[in-house]
Amino acid sequence: MSLLNIFALLIQHAVMCGIFAYYTYNVKKDLKQVLDNLFNGLKRLEYRGYDSAGIAVDAVDPLMSLSAADGSILEENGTSSPLIVKEVGKVSQLEKLTTETIAKHHLELDRLFQNQVGIAHTRWATHGIPSVVNSHPHISDPSAQFTVVHNGIITNYKMLKDFLLKQGEQFTSDTDTEVIPKLCRFVYDRLSEKVPFPKLVMEVMKKLEGAYAVLVKSVHYPGELVACKRGSPMILGVRENTSGQRQTSFKQLHEAGDKKWRDEAIECWVASDASAVVEHTKRVIVLEDNDVLHLASGGYGIYNTEQHDVEEAVPRVLLTLQMEVEQIMKGGYEHYMQKEIHEQPESLLQTMSGRVKFQRQAVGNPYLSPRIKLGGFAESAHTIKTSRRLMFIACGTSYHACLASRQTLEELCDMPVVLELASDLLDRRCPIFRDDACVFVSQSGETADTLMALEYAKDRGALCVGITNTVGSAISRLTHCGMHLNAGYEIGVASTKAYTSMIVSITMMALQLSEDSIGKREKRDQIIDELGQLPGKVRSALMLDEMMMQLALQLKEEHSLMFFARGRNYATALEAALKAKEVALIHSEGILAGEMKHGPLALVDEKLPIIVIATKDGMHKKMDSVIQQLLARAAKLLIVCNEGDEVMTAYEKQGCQLIKVPETVDALQPVINIIPLQLLSYHLTIIRGHNVDQPRNLAKAVTTSEEH
Repeated sequence: MSLLNIFALLIQHAVMCGIFAYYTYNVKKDLKQVLDNLFNGLKRLEYRGYDSAGIAVDAVDPLMSLSAADGSILEENGTSSPLIVKEVGKVSQLEKLTTETIAKHHLELDRLFQNQVGIAHTRWATHGIPSVVNSHPHISDPSAQFTVVHNGIITNYKMLKDFLLKQGEQFTSDTDTEVIPKLCRFVYDRLSEKVPFPKLVMEVMKKLEGAYAVLVKSVHYPGELVACKRGSPMILGVRENTSGQRQTSFKQLHEAGDKKWRDEAIECWVASDASAVVEHTKRVIVLEDNDVLHLASGGYGIYNTEQHDVEEAVPRVLLTLQMEVEQIMKGGYEHYMQKEIHEQPESLLQTMSGRVKFQRQAVGNPYLSPRIKLGGFAESAHTIKTSRRLMFIACGTSYHACLASRQTLEELCDMPVVLELASDLLDRRCPIFRDDACVFVSQSGETADTLMALEYAKDRGALCVGITNTVGSAISRLTHCGMHLNAGYEIGVASTKAYTSMIVSITMMALQLSEDSIGKREKRDQIIDELGQLPGKVRSALMLDEMMMQLALQLKEEHSLMFFARGRNYATALEAALKAKEVALIHSEGILAGEMKHGPLALVDEKLPIIVIATKDGMHKKMDSVIQQLLARAAKLLIVCNEGDEVMTAYEKQGCQLIKVPETVDALQPVINIIPLQLLSYHLTIIRGHNVDQPRNLAKAVTTSEEH
């Protein structure tokens, strides 16, 4: 089987879920504080899945099951099945049910725990409908000897399930996840002697095929937590209170059972996303594929199943998160999408910070002091420039950003630029050559089709470049070079600020690749000058917020919208239509105006609202002609145009509504043009009563794919 086919199996149905764990040792926390930690973590991850959720916490303090004499675990003393609560719907519904369950079982919320292992999960269904039975955590048996939460896909789960059924196991859910805890118990029951918890999980991992991040707790290993990952993201956050005489990390597997660790205090958080950790600690470890994390006895050890001696811990560097808590809060806004739209002046500035010299050089040789400096392209720029072609590969909003930037690349670099939807490239098995440069664009860096296309291109020897907003993501690790957007954390499912930062990033890439061209010098300088003005012009476009709300009130009962544009703004039409579809749930189409007479014109009448993008770029005259033809057919038009455009102002007398935005150079005009249309989609969604941050059937990063 080829590497690509193996990779396809790993992620073809990988589920976008959120997993979270809270571990304490010698830190006195009452049950309410533990639950608050778990619920807050899930709420931070709810954009990753929100059809159901669940938690599992220790009902008794695991430290009470430790012998004071030698620190050994007394098998029958103090062990207890965890408290497990699962519910369909949002985390708030799970929170309510947990409160009711605790009251029903007469548990004390103010009861202190010195040691606690809590795991939690928020789900986006793939295997089995959203239901309490299919929700995580999943257990091995009614006494919950092993409890598991899981993000990803077990591709061989049917084979494992058939095997376990023959061994007398009974399954209650339709998920692939349930095989994991049952396999843990199967392996445990057949061991001749008790082995360390991570070693048991390693044996189970040998049987699993797929992409996954898994958390496992067990009554047989009270006070311990094991996490493992392959293909799905996972980080460990650490907050420790040590004597200063040692590190809290184990060097060997057996050290977890050594009583010398008993006096230390530590809190740890394990999550599929940094947003769930940053409010507790900024000290994190990014786990790598095939890592097995063991939390026990006040310390942690990380082991890797691919290394020869799995009993030796592997070194992993404690990093400091560069994000702030404010980035994951709504900051006075009603919704994340609203906040992220209004953050765009700052996010664009962050994308350009340290990379653009806004002032022109007054004297001397301009080639000795480049105005664009992208460190990620420093060593590969020559290879990219001498490539047969530039191939941009992306999905959805990322693809639209590539489309908006393509003409700039062609004009500045004089290179053939090809755009590919990742899924379509894989369907066609598109030829890729060793002298191609393939650029993979993804906000999350986890997009399944884009990752599969990346492996496909690497297998064929192409230079692979990554552009992503997520540091440490799969795309940033697997590509040869690239850049991060630095747009800041984006939580709303519908991408907004990442889209505009992608356009600016690809534009900066074109500017750097063309820096040695004398003939392009003036055009480059004009674009760079306008980059400096862009945040202010975006801020001006955001002043249309009230107007867009009024326009949304006019359009709230419409069943369809059409967006007409051409040139660079064809991408604006597609992106605006996508936003209306995914959050406002209105059927919308982005139409290339040059193709208007080849079918779309048949739909035009006095009832269908049409938004025309006709700013003063190279397509201005052609779009003027399009408007005239639409008006000749009694079209109901809204026109996005530049301030002071007298040609477009004249159409107000014919009943057209104008959306006036600031003017900039052609290469950057799509960044400004999309702003009011993002605001329109936001207000349409709110007015129509839909959830703008968590639209129906969608999750933030598309980690599911069809089989290729």
